[in-house]
Amino acid sequence: MVFTVLMTKEFFNMKTNTNITDVFFDLDHTLWDFEKNSALAFETIFKMKELAVNMEEFLLFYVPINKEYWERYRKDEISQKELRFGRLKDTFDLMKFTIADDEIVVLSEQYLIYLPTFNHLFDGAVVILDYLKPKYNLHIITNGFAEIQGNKLNNSYITHYFKTITNSEMAGVKKPNPMIFEYALDLAKTQKENSIMIGDCIDADVKGALDAGLDAIFFNESNAPVSENIKQVNHLLDLKKYL
Repeated sequence: MVFTVLMTKEFFNMKTNTNITDVFFDLDHTLWDFEKNSALAFETIFKMKELAVNMEEFLLFYVPINKEYWERYRKDEISQKELRFGRLKDTFDLMKFTIADDEIVVLSEQYLIYLPTFNHLFDGAVVILDYLKPKYNLHIITNGFAEIQGNKLNNSYITHYFKTITNSEMAGVKKPNPMIFEYALDLAKTQKENSIMIGDCIDADVKGALDAGLDAIFFNESNAPVSENIKQVNHLLDLKKYL
């Protein structure tokens, strides 16, 4: 009996601010399984174009290169066009795979068409959204492109969970810029002290939200080392510990 009481106290001590009314989610790598869906999109277009690309080797190079390009895009070091072309160009160059630049442009366009047609979500995504929706107003804040992100949500059948959807094109800035969080709060008609952000990027989602005055939870699916003062979960269902 004593053990049960102690566990109950520990559980409630993990609960976050009880004033929370609004929960903001990142989309890619948090709810929507970007890597799985991205691999399927590339596999589809390579087959369509009859390109003999070794998928295992391609993804080995592409995944970190894409992450690096998105980091540069987030910092406004490159344009959207440079992001879309450069990540493929660099990957094929490292693979020593001969392909013309104009064909890379076509592949990048086809990729964006097929990417949102795949709808794999992280394990527990729908269950946790069902759990949270009756308790909180749910929202999305994403650095992704408006039309593509909208298609991802629609094709994954989760659009109806969210009261508002904020993307960087609407706000004019990207996470972690505090202005995108201010934009999202205004759109949601809520206050920062009543809001919490959940995302997979420690800089853009977590530090960005904290610097903007919101609470934050790090979706640490890869179990990366992180400061003890950062709220984190390794599985989406673990959000029940905080919300």
